[in-house]
Amino acid sequence: MQPFRQFAYQRSPDQDAATPVRHPVVIVGAGPVGLTLALDLARRQVPVMLIDDADRIGEGSRAICFAKRTLEIFDRLGLAEAMVAKGVTWQKGKVFRGEAQLYEFDLLPEGDHKQPAFINLQQFYVEAALVEAVLAEPLVDLRWSNRLAGLENREDGARLTIATPEGDYSLETDWLIACDGARSPTRGLLGLEFRGEAFEDRFLIADVKMTAPFPTERWFWFDPPFHSGQSALLHKQPDDIWRIDLQLGPDADPEHEKRPEIVRPRIERMLGHAEFALEWVSVYRFQCRRLDKFLHGRVIFAGDAAHQVSPFGARGANSGIQDADNLGWKLALVAQGRSPASLLDSYDSERLAAADENILNSTRATDFIAPRSPGERLLREAALSLAPHTGFAKRFVNSGRLSLPSAYAGSPLSTEDDGGEGNLPPGAPFLDAPVAGAPHAWLSEAFAAGQAILLGEGAARIAPVGVLAIEPAAGDRTLRQRYALEGGAAVLLRPDGHVAARFPKPERAAIEVAIERMEGRG
Repeated sequence: MQPFRQFAYQRSPDQDAATPVRHPVVIVGAGPVGLTLALDLARRQVPVMLIDDADRIGEGSRAICFAKRTLEIFDRLGLAEAMVAKGVTWQKGKVFRGEAQLYEFDLLPEGDHKQPAFINLQQFYVEAALVEAVLAEPLVDLRWSNRLAGLENREDGARLTIATPEGDYSLETDWLIACDGARSPTRGLLGLEFRGEAFEDRFLIADVKMTAPFPTERWFWFDPPFHSGQSALLHKQPDDIWRIDLQLGPDADPEHEKRPEIVRPRIERMLGHAEFALEWVSVYRFQCRRLDKFLHGRVIFAGDAAHQVSPFGARGANSGIQDADNLGWKLALVAQGRSPASLLDSYDSERLAAADENILNSTRATDFIAPRSPGERLLREAALSLAPHTGFAKRFVNSGRLSLPSAYAGSPLSTEDDGGEGNLPPGAPFLDAPVAGAPHAWLSEAFAAGQAILLGEGAARIAPVGVLAIEPAAGDRTLRQRYALEGGAAVLLRPDGHVAARFPKPERAAIEVAIERMEGRG
């Protein structure tokens, strides 16, 4: 994984066509979300054109925390092993008030998961790995220095105007996916606006290079002695890089605060020494906003183009990649004529609910970290004072609830049941577990086939064509327990790993009905 690459503009045959060439899917934005979706669709045999107005990756570390669910998605695409090897693995954190530790936490206290709770890895490394995979994929046409300059959203597709260093050209697409970030030009071309709020406090991000003995944990301070009255965060990254976040307050001047002669003394007070080098500095303000809907005719929004949250909780990049995971298999079914376009309505409803969940958690964290009223400040001081002494108060201390996959409760794709055995109802995200015997050592690895999965005794006998059957072996205790497979029960998992249906006494006919519903035909 190279941390920086620049890509030469290349002229496309589409630019010389007499009439606009039509593509099944065009994705705007070659960031982590757009790259993940392009690779996912290509693996499902859907040709993709991916455009980006830049000619490079590798500017600033930006997102650094990638959650277990995201790593499982990357593993399905064959990328997680190298990312985990390069990244800093962690699952524990500590929260302080002043110099005193309030509590510590463990994000993955149970074993038997292939992927760790989190890795810290600079976004440019993630993008580099995705770009390498996309460039090796013949079904993805990646075009750098191609900017979406015009958009006509039609009933049967979209007409695009693409600007390049050699002039504009036009093309058509059945589906346009906007993964073009928080300032989304696609959103602007359709006249769409975010709804939500922007918080007043500003925060400084500084990536510093240094050798330090700190453990690989997430450390968060309220009112630390080195930054009185504010908050601070410390995270380790690869290459001896450390991420430091410092709260600045609402009146901070971003350009002033980014100056090295201002940043360095702040970090020296935090570290107690000056033996570090500044790698990257930015100042940001929290945004918790989203579009009213993500599906607009033949234009679909994902990632930061669809929703924004504050960085605390690592919900931005992780939720965007999970957007891609939700959309990929559905769009492939629609593009291949196997499901009606109405299946994509479930992307809208499921990921809107996930965005609302992320925004709620992000807003609560922001309100606690930077209280905006006397009442909020009073509640925060009470929680911080009581947290060392009571478990009840610890639950109110909020330094950012960290990213978890959303459950799609009430999804139209789920076959609801009577709430029978097990802690994974329809809509719940899957839990990984070891699987005895070839070809898969882990349940998560089975999703690489891109199919729905049926778990249970005798699954091979009753699984319909196109569904991967996994029967628990005698030693698969964790798998049996997590999915309540004793007594002949079975569980149907969607291609994105969410529970589609549970069957106390599975029969092929009932499974086929559940699959019809899961694929939008029922």
